[in-house]
Amino acid sequence: MPVNAIIAVVAGIGLGGLGVALFLLVVRGRGIRDAEKRALDLLANATEKHKETLLEAKEEANKVKAQAESEIRDRRAELQRQERRISHKEENLDRKGEALERREQGLVAKEKEAAALRAQLQELKQKQIQQLELISGMSSAEAKGLLIKAVEAEAREDVSRRVREIEAAAKRDAEDRAREIIAQAIQRFAADVAQESTVSVVPLPSDEMKGRLIGREGRNIRALENATGVDLIIDDTPEAVTISSFDPVRREITRVALQMLILNGRIHPARIEEMVQRAREEVEKTIQAEGERAAYEVGVPGLHPELIKLLGRLKYRFSYGQNVLAHSIEVAHLAAMIASELGANVDIAKKAGLLHDIGKAVDHQVEGSHAQIGANIVRQWDKSAETIKAIVEHHGEAGPMSIIGFIISAADAISGGRPGARRESLEQYLKRIESLESLANSFPGVEKSYAIQAGREIRIMVKPTEIDDLEAMRLARDIVKKIEETLEYPGQIRVTVIRETRAIEIAK
Repeated sequence: MPVNAIIAVVAGIGLGGLGVALFLLVVRGRGIRDAEKRALDLLANATEKHKETLLEAKEEANKVKAQAESEIRDRRAELQRQERRISHKEENLDRKGEALERREQGLVAKEKEAAALRAQLQELKQKQIQQLELISGMSSAEAKGLLIKAVEAEAREDVSRRVREIEAAAKRDAEDRAREIIAQAIQRFAADVAQESTVSVVPLPSDEMKGRLIGREGRNIRALENATGVDLIIDDTPEAVTISSFDPVRREITRVALQMLILNGRIHPARIEEMVQRAREEVEKTIQAEGERAAYEVGVPGLHPELIKLLGRLKYRFSYGQNVLAHSIEVAHLAAMIASELGANVDIAKKAGLLHDIGKAVDHQVEGSHAQIGANIVRQWDKSAETIKAIVEHHGEAGPMSIIGFIISAADAISGGRPGARRESLEQYLKRIESLESLANSFPGVEKSYAIQAGREIRIMVKPTEIDDLEAMRLARDIVKKIEETLEYPGQIRVTVIRETRAIEIAK
């Protein structure tokens, strides 16, 4: 390419670039002017908004200021009102304080006046007492004592009279009702008189059998005693041996075993052990049968087998010559009859009456009274709280008695105290009679005393010059309390105090 053409091209390109540059400069100048214009517009707008904001802020500040000033005025007014009220209260308190001071001064004056009056009254009283002492010839202490004695005597007489009236009315009602209930119960139930002995005696066909029972060098009797745990007494009693043991069941097992040995005729240690085992099984069966029979006879179903077993053991237990199982059956019947008359629970009365002496089945093995032992036993197998409570209460060993406890105690006393129920030695009987009469004679004013009706009643003759009618009533109660505290006796004892005045003249 020619040089001129190249120069022309370069020149053209240069002119084109210059034109572009000029164009860009022009465009940039226009943008700057537009931007400045927009900036001025924005500044104008911002200034206008700032002015508006300042105006609004001033208005809001004025409102807040006005509200604050209003609240301040209200609080000032309230404070002024409270100040006025407080001032008014202080004025009232001042007035009340002044009134109280005036009242206190008045009370002090009245107290001084009252003290002066009391002194005058005391002086007048002392003068009157002196005048009365001069007139009566007694000091104030003597007169006071005489007055107290007179008041005490009068009060005692009134109390005794009232007590006598109340007791008479209560006795009439209670004795009639009790006599009716007990009479009905006794008439409806009749039991055999106890005749069993507390000693187990086994008859022998001949005295030769004693030697066979003893055995060579005593081996047979030792084997029998070791197997049964009893003492076999072989003495000069003709054709009989005596079994001694604190356990009645062991005595019965020994008695049955001896009868088997005597019938069999062959007596040696091995045979003795065999017969004792058979006797033990037979007695256990008898115990079970007797317990079931007693429960069935009384009508107490559902007893635990252990209670049945312990109940059957009472067949071999005696108390004062009375069979305990027969006594328990009798008490159960009597208790049921009394409960039916009183409207009490008959089933509970039956059960408690049947089980009331069950503690005697093991009382030789456990410490404590048979009532407490029996209650603990029944508590293990029977959850009837009323039955357990009645068993504990039937001898008065617990606290306040329930109605079932009273019923069982009464039935127990009837069964044990009826004629022929229990045997008593002549020596014990005479000792009890003498103790009863001696106790009655120990009271002042008693002239004579006589125990009658086998010791179930004591009649006391008093000196009429020393004991009046009211004293006779108090004497009867005191003797009853002393008998209950010091003597042991079956059933109950009736105390009758007799006071009479005899006027005797002789016509000549």
